[in-house]
Amino acid sequence: MKERYQTESATETTQEELTNNNVEVTIEPPVAPASPARNRFAIVLSLLALYLIWGGTYLAMRIGLGSFPPFMLSGIRFWLAGCIMYPFLRVRGYQAPTRRQWIGSTLVGGLLLMGGNGGVVFSEQWVASGLAALGIAAVPLWAALFSGLFGRWPTRIEWLGLGLGFIGVVLLNLENGMQANPIGAIALLIAPMSWAFGSIWSQRLPLPKGLMASAAQMIAGGILLLLLSLVLREKMSGFPTMGPLLAMGFLIIFGSLVAFSAYGYLLRRVRPALATSYAYVNPVVAVGLGVGLAGEHITSIGLVAMLTILAGVGLVSMGRERSSH
Repeated sequence: MKERYQTESATETTQEELTNNNVEVTIEPPVAPASPARNRFAIVLSLLALYLIWGGTYLAMRIGLGSFPPFMLSGIRFWLAGCIMYPFLRVRGYQAPTRRQWIGSTLVGGLLLMGGNGGVVFSEQWVASGLAALGIAAVPLWAALFSGLFGRWPTRIEWLGLGLGFIGVVLLNLENGMQANPIGAIALLIAPMSWAFGSIWSQRLPLPKGLMASAAQMIAGGILLLLLSLVLREKMSGFPTMGPLLAMGFLIIFGSLVAFSAYGYLLRRVRPALATSYAYVNPVVAVGLGVGLAGEHITSIGLVAMLTILAGVGLVSMGRERSSH
């Protein structure tokens, strides 16, 4: 007991000294060690959450469009999710973001959520949910290309993957559903570019620690989406029906809260290649759900485009893994 008291006192003294010296301290609750079997179960559960939940969000967004305009749908989703997560994290001991961190979170939230997710929902007014998921699968390709702007140009394997992936993007735009709706095709081309650039830039911006970064980005991005909805004068045709309301609940609770938490857990415990493997699985899940539940269909050109893009993403990821060793 005496040794434990001395240890706790020393910890409190150290934290007090750091605070007095104007050093920012993030106090997070201690995590009890878990058994290997329990860790494996949690990892598998987290992967399944990313595969199924994030794969299902594309169909949920399409259903939500039955009552909500696109940017209003995304804005409400992320703003509410951020407002739920923020006080929870504050109670857990996370520090509130500083002014500079709020600015950084607003920039990243604007690129990821307004430009990225907002563009996807906007495109789903005309494009099938499976094709929308396939377009977002190109994010790793754009991320590898944008990395060159910050001094890290792709390797040979990555260039091969980029070329293959962009061939798949061209094939995707030749698909009948995309060709008939050029506005949706343009939005779906800009969305992964915005998400990828925001992801790369976020590594160089001042952001809050841990999950507080996600909470701040969702609050800021949600506000930007709602402001864009206001500027565009989006209006609901009437009170939302049960289907879109359930879709909104799914997007808030599972798509924004559960899946983000699972992703953060994986990033801390497994290799990045495994944590980001959802990029390969989500389009397949989204296409399957769209065909099975929403009566969507994918042509042979769309199928070839999906396989080509996923192969390109695989080569880019392989090139990154090799260059990191």
